[in-house]
Parts: sequence; C-alpha cells; structure tokens
Amino acid sequence: MFSKSKINEPGHKADENAKPAAPEMPRPSPNEFKASAPKAKPPASVLSSDLHITGNLKTTGDIQVEGTVEGDIRAHLLTVGETATIKGEVTADDVVVNGRIVGRVRGLKVRLTATARVEGDIIHKTIAIESGAHFEGSVQRQDDPLSGKGRGPVPSGQPQPAAKAQQDG
Repeated sequence: MFSKSKINEPGHKADENAKPAAPEMPRPSPNEFKASAPKAKPPASVLSSDLHITGNLKTTGDIQVEGTVEGDIRAHLLTVGETATIKGEVTADDVVVNGRIVGRVRGLKVRLTATARVEGDIIHKTIAIESGAHFEGSVQRQDDPLSGKGRGPVPSGQPQPAAKAQQDG
C-alpha cells in the first residue's frame, strides 16, 4: 500500500529526484581533496644571486640559495647554488653544495659537487664528494647528525681547526 501511494504521488517523485542531486554535490568535494593532496608541498624558496641576507633562516620546506647568507640555515632540503656563499651553520635533511659554505654542515645526506667549496666540519649520515670539490675540515659520521647531541666532542676540537684555518688562509 505504501509503494502504490509513493509511485502515484508526484511529490514523492520530486523528492526522489532531489535526493540523488544532494549526494552528487559532496562527491566532487572528496575528489577535490584528492587532487589537492599532491599540491601540499610548496615549491622551494629561492634566494636570488643579488640577495644578501644577514640572519638565520628556518623552514620545514626546501631552500635554494644563489645569493649570500650570513647566518645559520635550517631546512628540509638545502641547495647551495654555484654563485652562493653561506657563512654559518647549515642543518638539513638533504644538503647539496654547488657553491661555498664557511661553517659547519649537518645533514642526513650531504653531497659536495665538483664546484663545491666547504670550509668547516661536516657531520653526516651519508656523504658524497665529487672529484674537484674543495673541502677543508673534518668529516664525522653520526646516525642522527641533525640532533645537537653529537656536539660534545666537536666544540672542544672546534677552536683548533679554526685556528689552523686562520694560519693557512
């Protein structure tokens, strides 16, 4: 009896047509979220070659330095361009050095390309140094180079290499 009254009444047919229209609206929303999920990672911040920064930089994202930075840098991925100079401590999950760093480098993966010039200690989990790279300092492997806990023996030995660097240069 209920089925006959619903079929015969036009008001119920309109409601049935309206009900499928309502669920169609939320359907694009999950698709939009899925499409925006890969876009969550922003592009790398680029510091151009004519930019000179004095101060520390800290981000959870990626940084590409082409200019000059006088200060410490902490990032997820740090790319030091061929024209770049960084004077300070560098800490990142991945560090790719094409330019010059004067200071300590800390990274899970550190890569010095053929054009790299590093004057300072490198604390790493894995390291790659290409032929032609210029490096003055010590290399120390640690399972967790990003934590400052491994600094115990390093500062006691740090003034000695710094003094040698002043005598050499």
